[in-house]
Amino acid sequence: MDDFVAVTTTLDPHGGGHHQPQVTLYANYLRALGRVGLTPVLITPAHEPDAVQRLVASCSGLLLSGGEDIDPARYGEEPVPELGTVNPGRDAMEWRALEAALAAELPVLGICRGMQVLNVYFGGTLYQDLPTQWGTDAVHYQERPWGEHSHEVLCTDSSLLHEILSECRTMEINSFHHQAVKDLAPNVRCTAQATDGLIEGIEATDYDWVVGVQWHPERHEAEAPDTDPNLLILAAFARKVRERVGA
Repeated sequence: MDDFVAVTTTLDPHGGGHHQPQVTLYANYLRALGRVGLTPVLITPAHEPDAVQRLVASCSGLLLSGGEDIDPARYGEEPVPELGTVNPGRDAMEWRALEAALAAELPVLGICRGMQVLNVYFGGTLYQDLPTQWGTDAVHYQERPWGEHSHEVLCTDSSLLHEILSECRTMEINSFHHQAVKDLAPNVRCTAQATDGLIEGIEATDYDWVVGVQWHPERHEAEAPDTDPNLLILAAFARKVRERVGA
């Protein structure tokens, strides 16, 4: 499918008026992808494993969206008391989706939880709870509205993110997470850090375009100019998708 991209969702086990499982995803993802010319195809934990693989294989890119905490069993740890909600069904679906995307050499963009999925998939670990395990004064779960920025990140030279941002070294970001990358996976490099040193961007070095950002570039796209750094990230993803279509 030409400009179709697979977008992962979650499943609320008691959602809806009848308290039955309900697929959920913030609509901002769809609007943001539409603005850069992409057509989202939703991949859900309700899909059968074979359906997940077929859907991803029929698309030209994969976006791993934000959401719940990842089950720490995925990176060999016991849960801490501060761990949030986990969804093993979603974990399993996203592992299958990512496996299919990498096998097909599709561009992959991981947002917030999605970046954490990338790091864990490739063999890294996470801080399960930043307030108790990281403990700096930096605000990583802001109380400000979605469209406002909370802190600054510094981009790594010669990284994909640095290239996407036209070699800009710093950018202001929003911040809505209580978990983060702890140990980087093998063959994954840090591409952005907060001023307190926390990893905010990664890329997989063994693949052409597998990028993760800890913030949400899709959350204020409706009012942002085309030159906004967050839109540049989404536009770069769209270009790689279209390159895949033309290959």
